[in-house]
Amino acid sequence: MNPIKSAATALRSEGIRSAGWRSAKWFAGRFSPFRTKPLSTVYVEDVVAVDWSIPRDFNGGSIPAREGGYRVAWLITPPGRTSGGHQNAFRFMSFLEEAGHQLTVYLYSPAKYPVVNIEEVKQMLHETSAYPELKAEFIRYDPEVRLVPEFDAIFASDWEATYAAYRYPGQAKRFYFTQDFEPAFFAMGSDYVLAENSYRLGFHGFSAGKWLADKLSREYGMSGDHYDYAVDYAHYRLTNTGPRNEIVFYARPPTPRRATEFGILALLEFHRMRPHVIINMVGWDMSGYDVPFPYVNHSAVDISQLNAIYNRSAAALVLSLTNMSLLPMEVMGSGTVPVVNDGDNTHGFFDSTYIEYVPMSPQAIAKRLVAIVDRPDAVEHAATIAASVESIEWADPGETFITAFQAAMVDPR
Repeated sequence: MNPIKSAATALRSEGIRSAGWRSAKWFAGRFSPFRTKPLSTVYVEDVVAVDWSIPRDFNGGSIPAREGGYRVAWLITPPGRTSGGHQNAFRFMSFLEEAGHQLTVYLYSPAKYPVVNIEEVKQMLHETSAYPELKAEFIRYDPEVRLVPEFDAIFASDWEATYAAYRYPGQAKRFYFTQDFEPAFFAMGSDYVLAENSYRLGFHGFSAGKWLADKLSREYGMSGDHYDYAVDYAHYRLTNTGPRNEIVFYARPPTPRRATEFGILALLEFHRMRPHVIINMVGWDMSGYDVPFPYVNHSAVDISQLNAIYNRSAAALVLSLTNMSLLPMEVMGSGTVPVVNDGDNTHGFFDSTYIEYVPMSPQAIAKRLVAIVDRPDAVEHAATIAASVESIEWADPGETFITAFQAAMVDPR
């Protein structure tokens, strides 16, 4: 059926609003200058140049320590102002620099729009309190030029960047800074397969938490170390020692693994049970989404504003269907009870009796939130929670990471 006949049929059978929506969608898809090509998040020349089925030993030898530190290239997609994964990766880049190593950051950005601007990225990093100051040189990755200087080690932070790291012609050790099981970001298809194959390239991993490191070792035979999570006390600390009559939900609809829609179902039931309790939403601008209860839309606020929101909240609902986020420990620093979905992936990141693990049932989650808000010793409990994590600082995972990195440089892995 041609488009005009299709529109006429839709008008008769579905009404003017539905027909208008169909027509607008057709025109947008056919004539938009921003239409993306297949596999638009990766340089295809990198992918087709890599044959993972032929094993390569990137980490079997030894590279002795150099005066002035190792020369390290770090490949990463362009950072965002509120991207927690990028903020964490840059934190570990700063650990490398503090340990005396020389860092070059390659921004991996194959998408046609927007074109990454190095100076704008550096300005954003400087202005945003969540990112550390780096001395590193920043370069936009070009698949024709590839990684030009001589490096001793190459890190890839994203599955797309692993293919570029693989293609480096030198003898550098190859490392994969894994923060989540990235194939799960996609439906089963080309992106899933390419993301999954990134674990088969022969890199040594540095993983966020034991659950992810164990999964990559068990299912893909990938060697690796892991680091534990911690709390940034410059941003998260107990300031409210009084009652709390609010809760907070980490909502990110574009990130399916954060189960925003499921969380809204639970919060709808919670609001029915406790309509006087304020519901805060952080992580994304929810104004364009159908949220069927009153809430405060904080959008993707700067990290410097989160502590005040957490300190007003008795509980924080944080759902993670793949690797656990940093938020449960961060909210604990503010005296807030983290409520997370019960699973191997959430239990495997931090052993604490103060985290509330709940089955993925809207009713069960709502009832647990009610119990937290209603508990008579909530003020004392908040102080206990904050005290339980006050000695867990990022300096410890940083030391673990640097020790493991330096050992991997001289020992076969």
